[in-house]
Amino acid sequence: MFAEECGDCHSAVPGKDKKGPSLTGVLGRKAGSVASFAAGYSDGMKASNIVWTAERIDAYITKPKKVVPAGTMKYDGLGDAAQRADVIAFVLSLK
Repeated sequence: MFAEECGDCHSAVPGKDKKGPSLTGVLGRKAGSVASFAAGYSDGMKASNIVWTAERIDAYITKPKKVVPAGTMKYDGLGDAAQRADVIAFVLSLK
């Protein structure tokens, strides 16, 4: 599910950014803080004061623009709760 929903823009490899930052180690990380992707973050993401938890990731991938209205992620969201749970479990396993 990660490859299908997120893999075009995000990597599961530490330090390997794509259109978006690598999602390795996202749990507990402040949004907009991956140094290697610093120039790619929107001002909205940098100013969001989000710290990524499972619940925050769930809300974000459900409706990204609701969580970060000024964000630039080009993704409409994933409506299916079971699919989101699969994506979140995978992302949280990335250490």
